[in-house]
Amino acid sequence: MLKFALCDDNINILDKLEKMLDSIFTKNNFDASVVFTSTNTKDMLDFVSNNKIDVIMLDIHLKSSKAGLQLAEAIRKFNKDSYLIFTTGHLEYVMFAYKFKTFDYLAKPITCSRLEETIVRLFEDINGQPKRYIKIDNKNTIIDASEIQYIKRDGMKLIFHTSSRNYDAYSSFAKIQDTLPNNYKRCHKSCIANLAQIKDVEPVSGTITFKDGSTCEIGPKYKTSLMEVLKDYGNFE
Repeated sequence: MLKFALCDDNINILDKLEKMLDSIFTKNNFDASVVFTSTNTKDMLDFVSNNKIDVIMLDIHLKSSKAGLQLAEAIRKFNKDSYLIFTTGHLEYVMFAYKFKTFDYLAKPITCSRLEETIVRLFEDINGQPKRYIKIDNKNTIIDASEIQYIKRDGMKLIFHTSSRNYDAYSSFAKIQDTLPNNYKRCHKSCIANLAQIKDVEPVSGTITFKDGSTCEIGPKYKTSLMEVLKDYGNFE
């Protein structure tokens, strides 16, 4: 699920923007949600710095101690990857916004059609970048690849296990193999492991332990190649 956070000093605009986004998510069957809204830049900065947010929407001309551009600059110091969208009634500031790797800007008053155009394009952009996000089904369910511990085959379904929840989709390893980053490695006929999430490997028992405490098996067929990759990847012998 893509997580959105919104900041605008006008509570009415903030509420309207959240409702429009919810409507767009439902209409297009997008797996996304607005998880935080605020009229206070300090609260916004605190939340974004302590939570993983995929899309941040900021008003450029915030009437507070920290304007939208300053807030964006502060966010970019610790968050280089989130999509940043500016809203503004002051088009003269737009050119300054792009220095913060801005995805788009929306001129106020924001219409639902213009907002939908941006969100649809954002999802298209994400779907075109399989090394960061993985689209697991036809319902636009998107998972950040770095959050997946492992992917397990269960009959006709694949289970994408993350530290917070499991996602399932009717798919196969063959269909998703090319969309996975290079740090994903087959470790069993029914399991693909995210090497970046491995905490420990027990070659004798054939068990991988991930950072969230979950485990999966190492199949005899894949043991040698997996251990060779792990030697080059990290401190695994």
